[in-house]
Amino acid sequence: MAVSDPSAPDEAHFADPAPLQWSLLEQLPQRLAHPAQHEGCRALLQQAQAELAARFAEGEPVEGLVRARARFIDLLLCSLWEQLLAPTLAAGLALVAVGGYGRGELHPCSDVDILVLLPEPHSPGDAPLAAEARGSVERLVSFLWDIGLEVGHSVRTVADCAEESAADVGVMTTLMESRRLAGSAALLASMREALAPERVWPVREFFEAKVREQQERRLKANDTAYNLEPNVKTGPGGLRDIQTIGWVAKRHFGSESLDELVTHGFLTPSELRRLKQAQAFLWKVRFGLHTLTGRHEDRLLFDYQIKLAESFGYEDATYTLAVEQLMQRYYRTIIDVTLLNELLLQLFREAILSGDQPPQPLNPRFQVRNDYLEAANEEVFVRQPSALLELFVLLQQNPQIRGVRANTIRAVVKNLWLIDEEFRQNPRNHRLFLETLRAPRGVTHELRRMNDYGVLGRYIPAFGRIVGRMQYDLFHAYTVDAHTLFVVSNLRRLAMREFDHELPLVSAVMQQLPKPEIVYLGALFHDVAKGRGGDHSELGSVDAEAFCLEQGMSRYDARLVAWLVKNHLLLSMTSQKQDIGDPQVINEFARKVGDELHLDYLYVLTCADVRGTNPKLWNSWKASLFNEFYERVKRALRRGLETPIDQEELVRENQTAARALLRARAVSPEATERAWSQLPAAYFLRHSPEEIARHTGVLAEGEASAEEALVSVEPVSERGTTAVMIYAPHRRHGFARATAVLDQLGLNILDASITPVGHGFSLDSYHVLEEDGSPITEAERRSEIERSLWGSLQRPEEAPLAVSRRAPRQMRVFKTPTQITISVDERNARSVLELTAGDRPGLLCDVGKVLWEERAELLTAKISTFGERAEDVFYLTDRAQRPLDEAAAERLRGKLLEALDPRNG
Repeated sequence: MAVSDPSAPDEAHFADPAPLQWSLLEQLPQRLAHPAQHEGCRALLQQAQAELAARFAEGEPVEGLVRARARFIDLLLCSLWEQLLAPTLAAGLALVAVGGYGRGELHPCSDVDILVLLPEPHSPGDAPLAAEARGSVERLVSFLWDIGLEVGHSVRTVADCAEESAADVGVMTTLMESRRLAGSAALLASMREALAPERVWPVREFFEAKVREQQERRLKANDTAYNLEPNVKTGPGGLRDIQTIGWVAKRHFGSESLDELVTHGFLTPSELRRLKQAQAFLWKVRFGLHTLTGRHEDRLLFDYQIKLAESFGYEDATYTLAVEQLMQRYYRTIIDVTLLNELLLQLFREAILSGDQPPQPLNPRFQVRNDYLEAANEEVFVRQPSALLELFVLLQQNPQIRGVRANTIRAVVKNLWLIDEEFRQNPRNHRLFLETLRAPRGVTHELRRMNDYGVLGRYIPAFGRIVGRMQYDLFHAYTVDAHTLFVVSNLRRLAMREFDHELPLVSAVMQQLPKPEIVYLGALFHDVAKGRGGDHSELGSVDAEAFCLEQGMSRYDARLVAWLVKNHLLLSMTSQKQDIGDPQVINEFARKVGDELHLDYLYVLTCADVRGTNPKLWNSWKASLFNEFYERVKRALRRGLETPIDQEELVRENQTAARALLRARAVSPEATERAWSQLPAAYFLRHSPEEIARHTGVLAEGEASAEEALVSVEPVSERGTTAVMIYAPHRRHGFARATAVLDQLGLNILDASITPVGHGFSLDSYHVLEEDGSPITEAERRSEIERSLWGSLQRPEEAPLAVSRRAPRQMRVFKTPTQITISVDERNARSVLELTAGDRPGLLCDVGKVLWEERAELLTAKISTFGERAEDVFYLTDRAQRPLDEAAAERLRGKLLEALDPRNG
């Protein structure tokens, strides 16, 4: 087929395509004529894919490659069209490329979407022709699938197209991007006429539909572009956001390319350049994903991020991994796309939806037009740079304003250079920034807008360095800047009474803080030093104190913010990894905090921080744990650091509170005393009054058969977890068997306590949640747990000492080296085993087996999971209830390393 043939495909999208080897295309006629034509064409496609991959690996610009593949598929389809359809039939139909293929853009494994247009039937005699056409098209499509080309196809008349488009804006969008490949040009012209804005989807309705579509798409991505496994195509700031701009422009102006937006005055040349650079980078990532996986894969999964970073030439640096550098560029690219998308859609909104109403002045610098804020003139920011911060204050003060007009967004970005050291030292700017933090409404919204426009990173340069920075793990679900603003958002929800139902106890503390802006600043700076090396808490506290003093805050307030940044992990780590039933732990923490005000600020920051790290990380167990620890430390502070609480006093208090609960449950004092006579004093330190009452009630109820095992599953405990209690003879591998059962059932084990009691029995307590963080409320699910645990007690030889459940895909990507330390807690006469390892099904079971084999008695386990990393603490003794001696501890450490990570054995 000659390229000059008038029946050749439209080439408007191929200005300078980088063609694939023409020798491949010259082979088409012979291969189609050959009996083994399927194999020949399949081999041809494979050769073409291999050539594209080789050129991509050599660094050829991706823009030419996506168009080269589209051009190759054009010529392949046209040749097949001529070969497989009768000439008269082929001339009477139209073969049309639609969607991305219609734009002339095909990534290696993108679907090839085609439309075959049929002429309208004018009489019953036309029916055989339509049937013949559909049969021929089915044979063509079948051939294409047989040779390995994934084709999406439809066969319609022009009337069908109009009807389908009117019902679905997605169909309308696909057909807008139509390009003739072969056949009747008149049919395609008729379709375009039938789909014109004056006939279906007027510009206004089309614009509103595409904006709704974009909003819904972003909500599916948790309304953030910073998910750590983003979708390059449909994620916020991805290729679909660029395409949305093009679709609206095409519908409104008839534009065929983004370049025409400059002609129409909607983009500046520099903005067009940024948009094209962003598109080229996202195309490169998508092309790389398709080449790497060999399939239509648009998700930038952890599995692929390292491989792409290596193939793109990134290298590990002193403080940042190659993959983190790639992903930071990715996130900064989508920030740029998001901003340009907002700017252009706002311009379209003004052109399409809004009449040009006269402006309403707010002050000499700003006015409101069509419910959007705009600068009074183009020179406002140059003449009064403080207006770059005043803009956000005005938005907070005037909630009826819907946003910022596009020309003002553009002016803000253009004048970011004005935010320099002199600007940062200006007292007026200090007042404006602090006013933003102290506003009753809109704090989070305007901080996010500041970040989107680039203002926040210029005003706080340390914050600018963490924009788009990711941490390559499963614990941190967002980039550092996105996480930081989520923490501020969580604090704001705690400050507003309409959200009291979420965390009522934390909200009460937040709402009585004398200066909420202090904790907001602590949140803004708590991770600001990530990626610099060293302790980010220490480095960030220095930045925080300097910034607060520059803003004119008192030295006390500046030091309080710095203290919060320096200690923002202290409450979380202490409560999750230490024994908070030990009065000494409480007293030491109280001394570190010093007073209730510091404790209150730290408590609310900790809760907001953990909730903003990962949606799956926060649960009722952590809320209960943090609250219990907070209350105990507060009580110690009120009691006075010079008169700390001791163990005996705490035991008496827990017993007194438990007795009151037991009386309310009609458990007799005699039954209580008989049950408690079996329990050591340490038990009353490790458990809350509610737990003690629950265990005692179960033991009292089973008193008649005290020599038999008991299993109890409490659906929702006072900690918001499901509490599992096992009362049974102290048995071989008891902890290993119980955790194996619970783990195999897909339960998340949060805490374990093993208490030896009288006559050779053991009272084992576990707190568990479902994988989604919820307690087990369904009766059938609880019965399943009880049956499984009973089976392991009654038939231990049949209970597997292993977990067959497969680790999730994401966890298998990361390799966490196993680290073990064993120390002696002399005061409590026990050893403390701290384990860091890759989290996986069966980890606790394997630990339990080694503990039994090494004759170590487990007292309590504090189980914490941080993404792919398990950080567990086990309190142990030997069989004589003494700490492990040095030789036993070293032997245990070696056996655990061998069992958990054979490479270290």
